[in-house]
Amino acid sequence: MLKFNFEQKNNSSYKVLCLGAHCDDIEIGCGGTILRLIESYPNLVFYWVVFSSNLQREKEAYHSANKFLEKVSEKNIIIKQFQDGCFPFVGIEIKQFFEELKRDYHPDLIFTHYRHDLHQDHRLISDFTWNTFRNHFILEYEIPKYDGDLGNPNFFVHLTEDICQDKINYIIDSFPSQNHKQWFTEETFLSILRLRGIESNAPNKYAEAFYCRKVVF
Repeated sequence: MLKFNFEQKNNSSYKVLCLGAHCDDIEIGCGGTILRLIESYPNLVFYWVVFSSNLQREKEAYHSANKFLEKVSEKNIIIKQFQDGCFPFVGIEIKQFFEELKRDYHPDLIFTHYRHDLHQDHRLISDFTWNTFRNHFILEYEIPKYDGDLGNPNFFVHLTEDICQDKINYIIDSFPSQNHKQWFTEETFLSILRLRGIESNAPNKYAEAFYCRKVVF
């Protein structure tokens, strides 16, 4: 299988932008990859943006982001208050924020939602990501859900069992408000990591998967 690598200098200061519609989206979609990047590149700079929250979930989101980025010295965590489920109806305000973000930050790598995600909030964030950042390396992550919209990703990041367990523990511990939901379980998160590991022949059995529309070597 062909492999893609960043520049091999592990002291490089790559800038990473993480975008999530809701408070646990980034962690579920690409938390393991973030932990692996931090392990490999200690000088990464992170800009972490969550677009929808309430008072309880905001506290959880800050706790989670700081847990995942605990070893990152330069980070900016932003939690917005756009109404959950209504992003298409407040698109102008969200687009204005994207334009501000583009002026403030120039990322080397962007994590965002999958274009064909069936959740309307997720799709809008994905569309605005591509509309705003037109010459960037963008990876679209996936979120398991009731809609059954998992597809066939084409970019895989192999993960160790320890990274997978850290990812899952951080999510479960950081978002107690979600623990009553039948899908919000260790089994759910581990199963998709294992499935993507099978698809990409991961040596340690686990992987996160992404959709990469454009990449230049």
